[in-house]
Amino acid sequence: MIILGIDLGRARTGLSVCDKNELLASPLKVICQRDPEKLCREIARQAKEAGAELLAVGLPRNMDGSEGESARFAREMGAEIGGLASLPVRFVDERGTTITAHGYLNETNTRGKRRKAVVDAVAAVVILEDFLQYRRNHREEGRPFGHTI
Repeated sequence: MIILGIDLGRARTGLSVCDKNELLASPLKVICQRDPEKLCREIARQAKEAGAELLAVGLPRNMDGSEGESARFAREMGAEIGGLASLPVRFVDERGTTITAHGYLNETNTRGKRRKAVVDAVAAVVILEDFLQYRRNHREEGRPFGHTI
């Protein structure tokens, strides 16, 4: 199944996509858009263009696991994007994904403007990879996957 990973942001949103066999997550693009309605429409368009069958949206929980304003924003946006794209949405706990993305970029010595341009797409890859791992683990256990991991 082709899945679109989404790292929502107020200014920049990263997108990633996996192959049909769910083996490899790759960065797709970064959308620079502050208007939530335009952002939702553009993500839905990108999902359709990529042939996505499911959306994995990063859910920014607080470190104690609770959900604040950013998580509410992600849930609202995810629901809107899912409706526009006619796709199911799963929310993925994204705590630490930006830190992991920066670590990857440090390893590849990506700096300056190039780093700023790709960090959100790399964070979307981390979100999608976490979701794919969750699906693999739960498939092996014979359990269905939930709405939030």
